[in-house]
Amino acid sequence: MIASLGMYDPPPLQAANDRYWVLIRDGMRSAGLTAPDALTRGPDAYWPAWHAPDLVLSQTCGLPYRARLHDKVTLIGTPDFGLPDCPAGYYRSVLVARRDDPRTTLAQYAGGRLAYSEDLSQSGWAAPCNRMAASGLRWSSLQRSGAHSASCRAVADGEADIAAIDALTWVLLCRHDPMTQRLRVIDTTTPTPGLPYIAALGMDADLMFAVIAAAIDRLSPQDRDLLHLRGIVRIPTADYLAVPIPPAPEALAAAL
Repeated sequence: MIASLGMYDPPPLQAANDRYWVLIRDGMRSAGLTAPDALTRGPDAYWPAWHAPDLVLSQTCGLPYRARLHDKVTLIGTPDFGLPDCPAGYYRSVLVARRDDPRTTLAQYAGGRLAYSEDLSQSGWAAPCNRMAASGLRWSSLQRSGAHSASCRAVADGEADIAAIDALTWVLLCRHDPMTQRLRVIDTTTPTPGLPYIAALGMDADLMFAVIAAAIDRLSPQDRDLLHLRGIVRIPTADYLAVPIPPAPEALAAAL
């Protein structure tokens, strides 16, 4: 059995995520479901977990869900992190640049260098692509960083001009990483459905939704604050699939 919560699990949050998982795990067992003792971390917490036939709970990103997973997993629900100017369960990206860069609008960054986290990241890749396309703007070059924090560092160090960062990740980085003091937000993207909780096909989604809702209610105020958890909501699969899938970075780079 596999359970992972790797999307928002930096070292400062791991103990809180462990306590959150214990509440979910014990709730599952009380409901007659089997659950692993501990969370899986590291590379196995992502694609290997999402494809595992014994996945009991994980969190994925909206782009992997709609592009590759929606018909291969059970959609349980979407955590609500109470992000400003977003409906419950939704999120957006913040577009960050160096604090000392004189440019102040997204249009002024047209022709700039974008650092993006992953090819299948909604917040790091799809959201800025869709935002630029809607504005009729283009980048001059693309740099894959591998993580939101690395994208921020590439901008801060002058290796890129701009990056799109998951709004919750940005809040967490601002709280825990002084590197963000060298950056500022210049724009935001349109809110889209947030990072959903999933399980293997055949899981009882309604039962798991109730178990997770009860676990969130039982979290201590301190852990709810650390994890920014407000609750869990139901967002239909159709709402995820309605978000445009942008070209792959390689295809877009070839057209630059």
